Amino acid sequence: MSKDRSASSSKNRNEAKTPAKNGKSSALPTPEQESFLAGYPGAALLIGADGVVIASNAKAAGLEALIEHEAAPEINDLIEAAKTSHAVAAGSVSLTSAKGDIVLEITVVPNLGQEGELVLMARDMTMERNLRTALVESRQRYKDLVEVSSDFSWETNDEGEFIFVSPKGALGYKAEELINSKARDLVISPEQFSPLPFVSKRSLDKVEIWMTRKDGNSACVILSCVPLVAEQQEGEAQWMGSRGVCRNVTDERENESALARARRREQHLNYIVNSIREELEPHNMLDAAASAMSRALGTAGCRIYRRDKKGAFQVAAEHGNAEGLKDLDGKLNSLINGDQVIDETAGKWRVLASATKYRQGVNGAIAIWKAAGEEAWDDDHQLLIGDVANQLGIANEQISNHERIVALSRTDSMTGLLNRRAFYEEDLPRRIARLERTRQTAALFYADLDNFKLVNDVHGHQAGDDALMFLRDMLMEMSRPGDVIARLGGDEFAMWMDGISPEVTEKRAARLMEASKALEKFSGHKDHPLGLSVGIAMFDPETKESLDTLIARADAAMYEVKNAGKGGFRMALPPEQSGVSTSDKKTPEDSPGKKST
Repeated sequence: MSKDRSASSSKNRNEAKTPAKNGKSSALPTPEQESFLAGYPGAALLIGADGVVIASNAKAAGLEALIEHEAAPEINDLIEAAKTSHAVAAGSVSLTSAKGDIVLEITVVPNLGQEGELVLMARDMTMERNLRTALVESRQRYKDLVEVSSDFSWETNDEGEFIFVSPKGALGYKAEELINSKARDLVISPEQFSPLPFVSKRSLDKVEIWMTRKDGNSACVILSCVPLVAEQQEGEAQWMGSRGVCRNVTDERENESALARARRREQHLNYIVNSIREELEPHNMLDAAASAMSRALGTAGCRIYRRDKKGAFQVAAEHGNAEGLKDLDGKLNSLINGDQVIDETAGKWRVLASATKYRQGVNGAIAIWKAAGEEAWDDDHQLLIGDVANQLGIANEQISNHERIVALSRTDSMTGLLNRRAFYEEDLPRRIARLERTRQTAALFYADLDNFKLVNDVHGHQAGDDALMFLRDMLMEMSRPGDVIARLGGDEFAMWMDGISPEVTEKRAARLMEASKALEKFSGHKDHPLGLSVGIAMFDPETKESLDTLIARADAAMYEVKNAGKGGFRMALPPEQSGVSTSDKKTPEDSPGKKST
């Protein structure tokens, strides 16, 4: 038996050294070889010096087939490299399968126990590579999400110092410039926060703080943070610092602030415009605007100007304390030269003024002022005063139009004198009321041209108009500053002289009659020369005479001159002697509606 067993073993060893037809040994591996390979967790093969697989473990079946069929040239190259160099050869091999790519890490080691033999070991790295790829992608995804959701990320230590800032930096600083600096130093008014997010021991979300940029400007950031903690041996958490992200919302806040300021300006403007529109009397519009402007902006005062016919700025409305503003009017001339807004100091005041315009022409100005020691006017004040000035430019034009309409309704279109209505209903009642307070006398002249109709008939209406204008100029020469002249209609005129005595009145009438001789050059016929008949009634406040009675006395005196032959003047009898009463007098509408004679 022993001899047979020995012969059999010898036969097996010889067969193991004989290469198989497909590059695989036809001999069975020995138990020692199988035990040697079985301990490896992955696929393992024992390759003989002739390159034939001697033995393999259970996981190497697929790998053995690849080597035998040379389906993975990279593996065969590693085997040849290890065999040639008598050293370890290693590398990664990627294989394609129905389930996707498979990555093997191949290591070929010379078997030091047997000359020429090699041990090939393989590890399946497919899952590890996939996990690594997934981890890299996950980290990149997280990094991208952090970057797009914030402008910078950061970490601080327990001293509140930056120990990490995202590589692109923050607030105009490079990342390395912020490392080891205290975050608190960049926060504007850090005492307002409890806790300050950069040293918070609890999570905070969307905290709005203002920080100082490197260039000195302010930046508004929205900050979220979590605390950093470390476990101690006793199980208690130790606070190590904070970690968070910041998003710069300065532009959004500035836009919101600008929008809010625009809304406030609109509210102020609406308030001022509504104050103007609520006034029915045009001149009261400017008073309302000055008051509303001063109240809306909280200024010390407001003044509104209109330009007169000579182009000078005249105060039209004022509100508030204007003490010490005497020099302001002279500073407005630059507005005529194109300046939109001027910011000047006048005495103890800081003044902001803007021109008011209509159709590109400056028709006035508006000025507001505050104490010189206060802060400078900001952009909102300049924009608002410009908006208000635009409205006042229209208001000034409306007032001018109103004044023109009123002037047309009160004046005679040809002579420019007051007309009948303005003279009787507006001017004389006001003057009489004043004389009743001052206890002064006055004289009412009633003048009517003689033979005026012949002028029109013979020489035409233009000659008649020239005669009327000549009489107007003559009456104006006879009057004094403060007196008033009116054309009552046709060739009939009136003149009122305040504060004059009967004696001076008669002298003035005599001079008027002497000057009236010049009217003869307009006559239509030499036998009927153009002349003047004047009736004069003295007003004495002591008599309590009504305006209607006064007018009737002057009219009656003038008719006495007409009836006596024309060309002269007559002083009316006092009220108590004239025989004219309120019941039988002629009213301003009825008198003197006679035909020209």
